[in-house]
Amino acid sequence: MSTDLKKRAFFIYMILAALFIASLVASNLIFKKFFYWDFFGLYTFEISVGILPYPITFLITDSISEIYGKKRANQVVTVGIFASLFTLLIILVSDAVPAIDNSPIGNEVFSTVFGSTGIAVSASMIAYLLAQYIDISIYHFWKKLTKGKHLWLRNNFSTFSSQFVDTLAVIGLLSIFGELPWDKFWVLVLSGFLFKVIVAIIDTPLLYIIVYGFRSYFNLKQGEEIDFLK
Repeated sequence: MSTDLKKRAFFIYMILAALFIASLVASNLIFKKFFYWDFFGLYTFEISVGILPYPITFLITDSISEIYGKKRANQVVTVGIFASLFTLLIILVSDAVPAIDNSPIGNEVFSTVFGSTGIAVSASMIAYLLAQYIDISIYHFWKKLTKGKHLWLRNNFSTFSSQFVDTLAVIGLLSIFGELPWDKFWVLVLSGFLFKVIVAIIDTPLLYIIVYGFRSYFNLKQGEEIDFLK
């Protein structure tokens, strides 16, 4: 691969990493709002809006895993941890400083919206670590087993497994910390997991498009990965 193509590959990798971090941080900040979604009369979901950007993180890590390899995917996950912790630090400092009398948003409102962010980030980080590393490991297990074939298989198998772990862990931890009621535990777990499964199925064609675009642009063979540092 030419030096110019390696530079382009690195730039795209940085964009994907940025989108991953933005989705992860946003999901932790907006989790307190809940909504319902009637899925064609078959099932009514009760889920946090924080779940909306979260499936994007798995689509991105699967894309990076496929094109750049397991090492680069794990690097993005690790960077996401630091970004979330730094965001938490900023919010804790912002919550601690007193608002002036004519501030558009006062201390009480700010604390109501962001006051539990520390708990949310802590719960999310534990679930996130388990889920993302499980996702990447299972993804590459199936990639190796199928010799780079059957992209849909490793995408969905890895996402289904990791999303169940993530949903169970984050809802459980938020319930333990008193942020969510226990009587809603299984409803939220089921709604969250089913929603993520549906999104994973929907995003499979998107992953095919992304992978096809990368392979065509960088002239990659099936199963071949980009190493922009060589």
